[in-house]
Amino acid sequence: MKKWKLAMMMLLIFTLSFALIGCGGDDDESGNGSDEEKILIFGRGGDSVTLDPAKATDGESLKVTANLYENLVTYGEEDTSINPQLATEWEVSEDGLLFTFKLREGVKFHDGTDFNAEAVVTNFNLWASDLESYYYYNSQYGDGNNGTIIEEVKAIDDYTVEFKLTRSQATFLQNMAMDSFGIASPAAIEKYGEDFKKNPVGTGPFKFEEWKEEERIVIVKNEDYWKEGYPKLDKVIFKPIADNQARLNALFTGDIDLMDGISYTDIAQVTSKSEFQMFERKSNTIGYLGLTNTREPLDNKLVRQALNHAVNKQEIADAFYGGYAVPAINPMPPLINGYHEGVEDYAFDVEKAKSLLAEAGYGDGFEMELWAMPVPRPYMPDGRKVAQLLQKQFEEIGVTAEIVSYEWGTYLDKAKAGEADAFLLGWTGDNGDADNFLYTLLGKDNIGSNNYAYYGNEEVNDLLVQAQTETDTAEREKLYMEAQEIIKDDAPWIPLVHAKPSVAGKENIINYIPHMTGNESLEKVDFK
Repeated sequence: MKKWKLAMMMLLIFTLSFALIGCGGDDDESGNGSDEEKILIFGRGGDSVTLDPAKATDGESLKVTANLYENLVTYGEEDTSINPQLATEWEVSEDGLLFTFKLREGVKFHDGTDFNAEAVVTNFNLWASDLESYYYYNSQYGDGNNGTIIEEVKAIDDYTVEFKLTRSQATFLQNMAMDSFGIASPAAIEKYGEDFKKNPVGTGPFKFEEWKEEERIVIVKNEDYWKEGYPKLDKVIFKPIADNQARLNALFTGDIDLMDGISYTDIAQVTSKSEFQMFERKSNTIGYLGLTNTREPLDNKLVRQALNHAVNKQEIADAFYGGYAVPAINPMPPLINGYHEGVEDYAFDVEKAKSLLAEAGYGDGFEMELWAMPVPRPYMPDGRKVAQLLQKQFEEIGVTAEIVSYEWGTYLDKAKAGEADAFLLGWTGDNGDADNFLYTLLGKDNIGSNNYAYYGNEEVNDLLVQAQTETDTAEREKLYMEAQEIIKDDAPWIPLVHAKPSVAGKENIINYIPHMTGNESLEKVDFK
């Protein structure tokens, strides 16, 4: 009898244990807003390249690091106004050469070490010591002569830090708020060395837990976060799903809660279902075909102009953007101050394109590689399909374009090194300023960094540097307009479209506010 009772008890324990395991789920189960654990699964088009924001040049990396790190200052929830973050206040000298920041006290890095002025100094000195590796720092603060405009970063006391510049920069605070300049733990930087990119340690609302490449990145609630009551979520899982349709299906089946990179033609499917919702970003993007200006025959301006005339941008917008994009004329969107309304686009004109090719000595056409992005981005929902349409359009003028693609990180590295002939790429503005489009992407100083087209016009570069130091808004805008006129004639790119990106999610998600820069903190996101 005792043996029977013991057997029954063991059977009951086994049954209960199995039931508990079944109810517990795993990290890949989508969150439902319960009181037990709030998990948000964010489906995206590709994996991160690095989790060191200072070395990141891709949006998929910065999407994650925006939740792990914080900056001295930050943008407004829906715009690029400057607000306190790790700095509580700041002063600027009359000549614009000295910035003094008072830092927030009592903040800890995720490894338990203190955030203080020395941590700020360590980060900025590190970035300045290797401009080749820290692309964004070079783009925003480089002086074009292998140095930087930040002459010195000095800790005045534990919670006061001073920046001394060699020349004034109108966008200094706007740049400071960019995701790339999140402050990392000096102890972690020293501990992990080159592996820091896979072991991120910041002060943000979430802490890093794991990264299984091409499978998921998991970040968890920072229980010691300085902002009381946040974050609302316990865990966020970033899950790469390369195919747009597969990602949308994952949303519809409940495998993910939120997704970006939605095909614009699929938005109607989402809006027709009451259990889902759409979140729209402001149109702060440019999708373009870069033409590497140092590679034959693209080093010939007439050839680049011919290719511009060969492209039917409206056809591209209609085919792939479902009314959520407009043809682009300039290298920055119209919402940015300094946009030149008077610049006329290259008309879609096959005969004009052929005439220019003949004038350039390529009357019989030529062959080139056309690189197609392997991941969807807000400005380019399907790089391969766009490439195929461009390939067809170029055939009309005798240009044979072979479509080539690589894994995302390799694609960026090789394009940055100038190895592509023509390459699809784009940009989502980081700080709401013309400088971040024109100087960052087309300034000669940024060749080998974010100027993938290797466009090296000295006059344009001088205008853009002058605009950086000009504090009068009207004068700055004149300089940017002059630069746009020259850029249009030089045709270093084919600007394609300005898209209005959208994010799709479950109906029970609240307090998700898509930011115009393409990245946002998820600290306030919750479930109903």
